[in-house]
Amino acid sequence: MNYDILISFALATSALAISPGPDNIYVLVQSISNGKSYGLATVCGLITGCIIHTTLLAFGVSAIIAANENLFFGIKLLGSIYLLYLAYKVFKSASQLDLDSNIALKKSLKQLFVQGFFMNVLNPKVTIFFLAFFPGFLFNDSMSTVIQFYILGGIFMLVSFVIFSSIALLAGQIKTYTLKHKNSGLVLKWLQIVVFVGIAVFILI
Repeated sequence: MNYDILISFALATSALAISPGPDNIYVLVQSISNGKSYGLATVCGLITGCIIHTTLLAFGVSAIIAANENLFFGIKLLGSIYLLYLAYKVFKSASQLDLDSNIALKKSLKQLFVQGFFMNVLNPKVTIFFLAFFPGFLFNDSMSTVIQFYILGGIFMLVSFVIFSSIALLAGQIKTYTLKHKNSGLVLKWLQIVVFVGIAVFILI
């Protein structure tokens, strides 16, 4: 059991969860507009959707590993290229966090949970990201790769849940801080770039 790899995975997941993306921005907007409980309902839906992606990854990629190690290396190589592409897209994007332009219509807690779930499950970019991110962090040579992917999925969901929930609970303070510190968006933007590039390099070496 290589705990260093698991720790690296948890740290990378933390950095990704903190950096601004469509999911955590949506959680933040729901919390600011409708209240903390609505943000938390959205978080629960988004995190639950990750179970589906983890299952697809675990059984699909595990079969590929069993059949052909060279093909598995090809998957990791493509994953690294995809992560570098994401870093480039972030680099080309705006630095400001515009929260006021996102209109969050009032929905019930159940509706937000369901919406968060399907936002995650039906987003092909999440599937591609899991495929790019997880294979480089397999941590045990003898353990079943299916079990390893589920362990990584569990860590990803736990870390993301803690950070997304914190965003929901601290939504008011986060908005106030971003309004006072105009450079916060730029810092978070470069954090995301560094994380994507770092993971891409880690997967290759």
